[in-house]
Amino acid sequence: MLVSQRVKRLLKLVPGERRFGFYRFLPFFFVLGGAMEWIMINVRIGKETFYDVYRRKRSERLYEARMEKGE
Repeated sequence: MLVSQRVKRLLKLVPGERRFGFYRFLPFFFVLGGAMEWIMINVRIGKETFYDVYRRKRSERLYEARMEKGE
């Protein structure tokens, strides 16, 4: 059996095809997005999370912008 046929058969197992069509997959994407957000906030790699790095970089950019203006 080809891989594409297996995928089609797997996708047909998701309920709501007649009523919602392609949009029946939206709850899976919402859950996936929520899981990614939780991982970015709570999972530490080394000593930092994604948001620690983001905040630090943002404050560095603001500091550099102020120094360029001469404040």
